[in-house]
Amino acid sequence: MAPATLWNSPRTVCVMDASGRLGSALVHHLLHRGYAVHAAVHDPHELQRYERQSSENKNLRAFHSDPLDYHSIMDALKGCSALFYSFELPSDNPNYDELMGELEVRAAHNVLEACAQTDTIEKVVFTSSATAVVWRDHDGPPSSDLDERHWSDITFCKKFKLWHGLSKTLAEKTAWALAMDRGVNMVSINGGLLMRPDLNIKDPYLLGAAEMFKDGVFVTVDLKFLVDAHICVFEDPSSYGRYLCFNRIINCSKDVVKLATVLLPSSSPQGLEDNGTYQQRISNEKLRKLMVDFESRVQLD
Repeated sequence: MAPATLWNSPRTVCVMDASGRLGSALVHHLLHRGYAVHAAVHDPHELQRYERQSSENKNLRAFHSDPLDYHSIMDALKGCSALFYSFELPSDNPNYDELMGELEVRAAHNVLEACAQTDTIEKVVFTSSATAVVWRDHDGPPSSDLDERHWSDITFCKKFKLWHGLSKTLAEKTAWALAMDRGVNMVSINGGLLMRPDLNIKDPYLLGAAEMFKDGVFVTVDLKFLVDAHICVFEDPSSYGRYLCFNRIINCSKDVVKLATVLLPSSSPQGLEDNGTYQQRISNEKLRKLMVDFESRVQLD
């Protein structure tokens, strides 16, 4: 049974930003599992959509919340026992650059500070990215495989303008520093490339995809697995630290061709005739172990 059913009234959690594909799915699944949900969004159209839904579901409330506006964050968190936080790019600037990285860091700082000042918050699930793990200088022989203990090299990301990796690394480090300083119970989910119907070649995660592929660290994740991982690390009291989250690795030409047909459906991939496979050099074993019991519970629900 989900922990939400152990209380006389539904346990209240906040999802921010609830407007993206992950946020929307989290709201849906958390409601289904018996939680009351504060859906915090910045986009006015998404706010109206959630307000319409909340009129039909007493366990859903909609909040206008700007991650750069501390007070609006506090409003959304009021009465919540947990926060699921992810940073969504603004619709008027859907690309990562150095400025966007600075905004993401400020947002992470505001959100964790707001959580520290909210007495009811018991846990924060912070959505980061595998790009905050995989980028490093490749001089010399290969080192050990990557896992959640590794961090992307900030200098390396700046040098090669890997803005997505830089932003996610700096924002997550900011969040962890504040969480430890303020005593906030936080876990992070470092997800791979999210596979979705509207995925295209301009997705900021894909900058440097060829290098990730050759390094054996190009990983993807399905939405259901990503959502389950978030709920699992929240509900499991033993969860701690960072969790690399992916359920597929792109490390052979056949996988690249499949992905290319999704990214560029009107084009035919060229130059991928060999069937070579690159050794996988990244592990999500920590998350897989944690999710064994969760997946069994979900099947019984």
